[in-house]
Amino acid sequence: MSLFKGQTNQPEEGKPPIPAEEEEVLEKVAMKVVEWRMAVPAIIFLESIKPLNYIGSQVMVFFEPIVQSLFNFKYYEAFRSAMERRENVEHLLQKIEKYDAMQFDREKKIKKFMRAEKKKWRWYQRYLGIRRPKVEYPEEFRHPPWRTKKSE
Repeated sequence: MSLFKGQTNQPEEGKPPIPAEEEEVLEKVAMKVVEWRMAVPAIIFLESIKPLNYIGSQVMVFFEPIVQSLFNFKYYEAFRSAMERRENVEHLLQKIEKYDAMQFDREKKIKKFMRAEKKKWRWYQRYLGIRRPKVEYPEEFRHPPWRTKKSE
């Protein structure tokens, strides 16, 4: 039993799942946040405003005419409606953490690859940086793991 209603418990069985358009928008936002390397500030910000998510979504309603006149966001309405529900904020946080972990594993593999590649270099290339050879990364390192050829 919880002291406060609406804590981060699992969604009730009677509630409908997240609509597909909102799910797609949350995925895109999470991918962009990790791509811009803003995962930690985004997590801190979302955790701090979680109790005020409904007020924030209403502020988005207020600024919608201004934002829509300046920028062409086709998913603005879906994102605003997704931010009205507290479980979607938690869902967005989990997606950001998942993609950040995938990015961290990718970077770790790249560092391991570069360490093995640098062992093949001569001493002056390694330590002085003179006439470094061009490194050709394998295909698996060229794009983030959540991106596919179709989405680009």
